Amino acid sequence: MRQSEPWRRMVRETRLTLDSLIYPMFVVPGRAVKHPIGSMPGIDQLSVDEAVKEARAVATTGVPAVLLFAAPAHKDAKASSALDPNGLASQAISAIKDACPNLLVWADVCLCGSTDHGHCGHVLPKGAIDNDSSVETLAQVALNYARAGADAVAPSDMMDGRIGAMRTLLDREGLSTTPIVSYAAKYASSFYGPFREAAESTPAFGDRRSYQMDPANAREALREVLLDVEEGADLVMVKPAGPYLDIIRQVRDAVNLPVVAYQVSGEFSLIKAAAERGWIDERAAALETLTGIKRAGADLIITYFAPKMAQWLAG
Repeated sequence: MRQSEPWRRMVRETRLTLDSLIYPMFVVPGRAVKHPIGSMPGIDQLSVDEAVKEARAVATTGVPAVLLFAAPAHKDAKASSALDPNGLASQAISAIKDACPNLLVWADVCLCGSTDHGHCGHVLPKGAIDNDSSVETLAQVALNYARAGADAVAPSDMMDGRIGAMRTLLDREGLSTTPIVSYAAKYASSFYGPFREAAESTPAFGDRRSYQMDPANAREALREVLLDVEEGADLVMVKPAGPYLDIIRQVRDAVNLPVVAYQVSGEFSLIKAAAERGWIDERAAALETLTGIKRAGADLIITYFAPKMAQWLAG
């Protein structure tokens, strides 16, 4: 049954489709801004007007959703830009929904892009993260994004209790139908480097190992996921994807919710860099890695290859 392509298609166990893909986008201040990200060939920082153009192009490919990250100009210790109901992220959400009503817009909820210290929560005087005050702020940010029209809010901060706080606030404010996509098992990974250039969110000091997960731990991931399910998450995510296929499988077996996996910037950039040097075939490598993530148990995959996949899957 491997002897011809028709046979191989007929008995193929894992199907990679456009319906399962989400495309990340990075929004920055200004107009007519389309700034290439050096470490992520083909990906740009975009002003809101350019993000609308990009979203329209993504929608025409058949990719059903985008995930928005905002890098505002003003950064301070209180994450004021993220708390502004008319801030950069909210502007982008509203503009894209107006232009592309059928394109789902997921909004990443975190403080790192809006704080002057680059951490995902509020920082105490001695450098520790203040979990509880961070959760209050994150819930308000999620509410702002939902009010702006986000089809889902996606908290990526890894603070304890933030899913329950967001669900309670969204429900109380009449937004009970807004799903929460929880970055439930987010590891302190070396594969985030290019993203931090794109999102302008590199920590000013220390690292994020006190709140993101130790790459050596698997049982802890299941505990984190199940806690978020109990608090009201609608979808749960494993991030990164490629180095954590075993975690994706364990999460898939443990929950009945949709499982999302994020093929992160470093995974993307490795493939792009090797392909540019002629060492691997970009299309084949992208298809193989995404198929592997799907085979491991992911229902949905966030990937920078999403628009290209429309062309590659059609071929």
